[in-house]
Amino acid sequence: MNIPANTFKQRLLAGEKQYGLWLGLAQTISTEICAGAGFDWLLVDAEHGPNDLRSILAQLQVIEAYPSHPVVRPPHGDHVLIKQLLETGVQTLMIPMVESAEQAEQLVRAMRYPPHGIRGVGSALARASRWGRIGDYMHTANGQMCLIVQVETAAGLENLDAIQAVEGVDGVFFGAADLAASVGFLGEADHPDVVRLIEDGLRKVSAHGKWGGVLCGDKTLIRRYEDAGARFVAVGVDSMILSGATSALCDEFIERTAGGPVAGSY
Repeated sequence: MNIPANTFKQRLLAGEKQYGLWLGLAQTISTEICAGAGFDWLLVDAEHGPNDLRSILAQLQVIEAYPSHPVVRPPHGDHVLIKQLLETGVQTLMIPMVESAEQAEQLVRAMRYPPHGIRGVGSALARASRWGRIGDYMHTANGQMCLIVQVETAAGLENLDAIQAVEGVDGVFFGAADLAASVGFLGEADHPDVVRLIEDGLRKVSAHGKWGGVLCGDKTLIRRYEDAGARFVAVGVDSMILSGATSALCDEFIERTAGGPVAGSY
């Protein structure tokens, strides 16, 4: 048995456009519904979504039946948590709140076995090696690991050149919501000043031979980000899609009072 090839990483390094969907509901059924849609990648969110190791593992098992590539975002970049996540079989991690080259270097090392890193050795117990059936897993795993760092603060932007220059950082994802808050525009992720900061960041990353990503549901704004160098773009969030669709359906049939509950729904 051979280690699965990380096609997301291959396409990212080649500069191909890849479109994804954010998964925050932490449910296998909704994940499988989304996996069947045909997105290039799916982000299982454990930073803001109520996911833990077991729910992430279950969703990885569901996604494996479909062409979409799973990406996992942990709540933070702790090397012990990273080790546990890699043992579930995920090969691509997106780490939030990266603000320095030193932090990025530590993340690269956390995702690799010695002598190139500090990842603990114990894959025979893990799904990553298919419980030892991938005989050369420890010797081939490093090459399939893909690290996406999230730059989403003013400090991260200030250190962007140094962060993206770290060997082993495969892509930079710009978090618009947190970046907006960091520069004084809380709740205004599409503020013109925030958009310009992200565009500038995308251009910097692509100028150095790497590629950036964003989460955005506005098609016009997505095109602007792509023109600036975005190559992996999440175009929606499962919970927001469900919330928007159910509210719209309800509004077709039930009149709401201004600022109040649905009329006749007591």
